[in-house]
Amino acid sequence: MRKVFLFISVIVLCLNANAQINETSNDLALIEKTINLYIEGQATGDSTMVGSSFHNTWQLKYFADNEINVVTKSKYITGFKKHDRPKNWSARTVFVDITNNVAIAKVEISTATLLFVDYFHFMKTNQGWLIVDKISARTPHKVVEPAAPKAKS
Repeated sequence: MRKVFLFISVIVLCLNANAQINETSNDLALIEKTINLYIEGQATGDSTMVGSSFHNTWQLKYFADNEINVVTKSKYITGFKKHDRPKNWSARTVFVDITNNVAIAKVEISTATLLFVDYFHFMKTNQGWLIVDKISARTPHKVVEPAAPKAKS
């Protein structure tokens, strides 16, 4: 009887662990979908796409001029104008970390002159996974000039 009980307990634990893995995989796919909506909107200047990835309470926070600056969702999305995707523009998700119904992601967007590093905070809502806050930093790309050839003596 003990062996049967032990066997059933192991089966239940395995099923529970498998269900948690499947749920996490599904959540990761949904978060990546939200990130890709944001990235595509950024790349093409589509305020509707970008705005739909944000919760209504979304805020951008960044450090400039020796202070923390805060931009609301409504102010942020008014600055978009539709355009073709620039040739020298790329983006990638560096990592996603999920705990229950909250997550964080690091995304890098590279333009011709700047590298933007964005940290997104997500919450799982009735509308799905939405970005509730973004903390951002930007860094100029390092430009290295090739050494001039030495003149022959």
